[in-house]
Amino acid sequence: MSSSKPAFMEWLDQRLPVTNAYEKHLSKYYAPRNLNFWWVFGLLATLIFVNQILTGIWLTMSYVPSAEEAFRSVEYIMRDVQSGWLIRYMHSTGASAFFVVVYLHMFRGIMYGSYQKPRELIWIFGCLIYLLLMAEGFMGYVLPWGQMSYWGAQVIISLFGAIPVIGDGLAEWIRGDFLISGITLNRFFALHVIALPLVLALLVVLHILALHEVGSNNPDGIDIKKHKDEYGRPLDGIPFHPYYTLGKLPMIIIFLMVFTGVIFFFPEAGGYFLEYANFEPANTLKTPDNIHPVWYFGAYYAILRAVDFSLFFIDAKLLGVMLMGAAIALLFILPWLDRSPVRSWRYKGIYSKVAIVVFAISFAILSWLGIQPATALNNALAKLFSVLYFAFFLLMPFYTKYEKTKPVPERVPE
Repeated sequence: MSSSKPAFMEWLDQRLPVTNAYEKHLSKYYAPRNLNFWWVFGLLATLIFVNQILTGIWLTMSYVPSAEEAFRSVEYIMRDVQSGWLIRYMHSTGASAFFVVVYLHMFRGIMYGSYQKPRELIWIFGCLIYLLLMAEGFMGYVLPWGQMSYWGAQVIISLFGAIPVIGDGLAEWIRGDFLISGITLNRFFALHVIALPLVLALLVVLHILALHEVGSNNPDGIDIKKHKDEYGRPLDGIPFHPYYTLGKLPMIIIFLMVFTGVIFFFPEAGGYFLEYANFEPANTLKTPDNIHPVWYFGAYYAILRAVDFSLFFIDAKLLGVMLMGAAIALLFILPWLDRSPVRSWRYKGIYSKVAIVVFAISFAILSWLGIQPATALNNALAKLFSVLYFAFFLLMPFYTKYEKTKPVPERVPE
């Protein structure tokens, strides 16, 4: 029998499995039919990643990575390059939008237990993407070489100096000099533009491959592979394309409307997306009033600042760095902390539901506290919500194991 495919596709498939890849990952990849709007954020993250790559390429055409010219070249892009202001705002707004959708994507995973067996590797790849995204965001934040870029880098890099024995040498190696200088900017530019995006792209591919190997989770936490028809197709699944790729199109359009609205009418977001101090060139002799990282690092910075006490032989600075690192590291071991027999919070007990809500509120408040001045009240609040943040993880093996859960349906409800 002759093939129904065009001759060119037949020729191409014999040399490169394009059709097989399309069918495996799109048209014949069966996703649960009960996915809700929370499942759009992974798609949005991919969309923003493409935006960041494309706008980043255009920005590098006019950006000069040197201490003398970096700030001036950004002003040149904003004022003299045709549509340069738009490309720059698409990139800067895209950075904040990236973290918004990634945080919501991770929160969806926590709510519906998308990290539980057999999806542990998917979660770990996701956490690695998040960790690399933070490094990418930090290095990109330094590139405009404004006041907050310079002093923010000064504070963050100095934290590595708190590590015993190797701290000073490590901080010097990161800077490439005894002080933050043009060589620091140059190496951050190389990492931000070339090295980290390549690794990010690789991790995204591995994340998707791992997902498609075991299948997507769903709001009920039901394994749809248990019930199949005579052709081996899940009874509770539908092809990812076109049902979800096109089905999520209205949500993507709404997101793009909000995204473009921010770009055109509110690109600085009141100083949260682009700090006002960063519109001044870096000045090593003038310290800004309130040095803080950009908002998406605020929660971890708040945890760091909340530690103003020593513990045993560990001084306050080192203890703060350790707790800040632990706050991120706990995400990686989340699949082994949850002892619940069910995945979705729809069927978990009251303790898990309260814990998830308190965790989300704590993280949001810590993110806000991290960019506020370090007053006595703010530090007290940071201590309180830091305790709640860590309690979510450290107490999880107990409240998930002993709480009463609801029975999970065998099939996806109609």
